Amino acid sequence: MRKIKFVFAFMAVLLLLPFAPFAGAADPLVSTDWLEKNLSSANVVMVDIRKVEEYKEGHIPNAINVFYNSWAIAKDGLANELPADDDLRDLVASLGISKDSTVVIVGKNDPIGERVGMTRVAWTLKYAGVQSVTVLNGGYDRWVAEKKEISTVIARGKKLPYDGQFNKSIFADKAYVTANLGKALIVDVREEPFFKGEKKLDFVAKMGRIQGAVNLPSSLLFTKDGTFKSREELAAIATPVVGNDPGKEIILYCDTGKFATAWWFILHDGLGYKNVKNYDGSSMQWMKDPTAPVEP
Repeated sequence: MRKIKFVFAFMAVLLLLPFAPFAGAADPLVSTDWLEKNLSSANVVMVDIRKVEEYKEGHIPNAINVFYNSWAIAKDGLANELPADDDLRDLVASLGISKDSTVVIVGKNDPIGERVGMTRVAWTLKYAGVQSVTVLNGGYDRWVAEKKEISTVIARGKKLPYDGQFNKSIFADKAYVTANLGKALIVDVREEPFFKGEKKLDFVAKMGRIQGAVNLPSSLLFTKDGTFKSREELAAIATPVVGNDPGKEIILYCDTGKFATAWWFILHDGLGYKNVKNYDGSSMQWMKDPTAPVEP
């Protein structure tokens, strides 16, 4: 009974934090209305991660186009890996982003892989040390559906030296995960059949999950229209799985480290869990190793 009361108390505190409903630039998500009001803000940098041909057909005014694959690359036989630090620093500098900029990531909202592409790029910028990074809730699709202003003028970033300090505490590699099995909470964000070892993607070597992992599927994040659920709903979904200790170490993974960034963003920047990492190699790397602990 005492534990149950503590859980409710913890959730009550969370709901009082300034997270209401993903409306401002301090939140992990921003609304189309917020962005419309801040289009001309000198401190806001919009990064459109769609394909260049889609961008040229129409985009949010002042948005700069840098395709998703520039932020998440193929490396060492793995997909969706971080670029080398120097390459990432140069990319951020080329956009005129400073460590104090507010960066808004804009992409397609459907299918879900495109949706979490936005959080993957946002996580990459957080790794690079940009403090204020947000995702446009509903993406470009929602902007268009609401008949907001569209531009075909190509926007360019003004290159500036970038001196942000990389935040490597949000990243986990295979060695780190191995060393922390049984210590950190390992969270598998794949859908239940993949977590249970009933299905796998073709590029994953074998079925199963990392030993000791719990399941928090990415699909639980979203409403029917593809926008994120409210803060209250997400707290109620996450807390029974990850617990109520905001200092607990949590390592998220999926198949390539892309989908896991959606829950990373909500847990870390939204719900106040400050020791959350994304395992970038995820199942694609883990399942290749015959000695890596797997269940079932």
